[in-house]
Amino acid sequence: MGPQSDMYVIGLTGDIATGKSTVARLLHELGAEVIDADRVVHALMEPGSAVWDAIRCTFGPQVIRSDGTIDRRKLGNIVFGDLRALLELEAIVHPAVRATLQERLEQIPRRPEPPRVVVIEAIKLVEGGLVGLCDALWVVVAPREVQIERLMRARKLTAEEAAERIGAQPPLESKLAMADVVIVNDGSLEHLRRQVRRAWAEIPVESRVGKSADEPVDPDH
Repeated sequence: MGPQSDMYVIGLTGDIATGKSTVARLLHELGAEVIDADRVVHALMEPGSAVWDAIRCTFGPQVIRSDGTIDRRKLGNIVFGDLRALLELEAIVHPAVRATLQERLEQIPRRPEPPRVVVIEAIKLVEGGLVGLCDALWVVVAPREVQIERLMRARKLTAEEAAERIGAQPPLESKLAMADVVIVNDGSLEHLRRQVRRAWAEIPVESRVGKSADEPVDPDH
């Protein structure tokens, strides 16, 4: 459950190239505040931070650029395909991310006009132990061929490289088993928007932004 009973926290996750960020944007349009866990990671990796120091000590100076920032591409190349290295990195990053997110969630209700719905968008939401911060888990899925096409277009990968990236993702079945909402991103943006609106309509009314208890929600408008 979320840390505040009057604030509804959605954990939003899904594999690479399924459209999590698009779903997050649609939720933001509906009034939710979105916290991008990847941006939190970026901030935690700033030079001189505890996470930065632990990564430098664990993976060596080769992952540090001349300006002192972490070369995430080099770091990714080290942990990609090396489970032990990946687990070492996650042991550094995940607890720091969780502590930072928990602190942010605790601060949000103290604002003069806090949002009633907050979304934590994270590809490693389940693996990073963030589910306990959330009231509901939303999982975005897409057909494998759609994921491959998106990766090829967006990241200029070959079909083989895209398939390898997808194959390296954690098993989806465990996330689906825990999911409160499953969004299937296999069609148009409007099709996706309708699904998001339907799921939004199921959020406890007192948590939805701008919706009174007597106001119906039309998922098609």
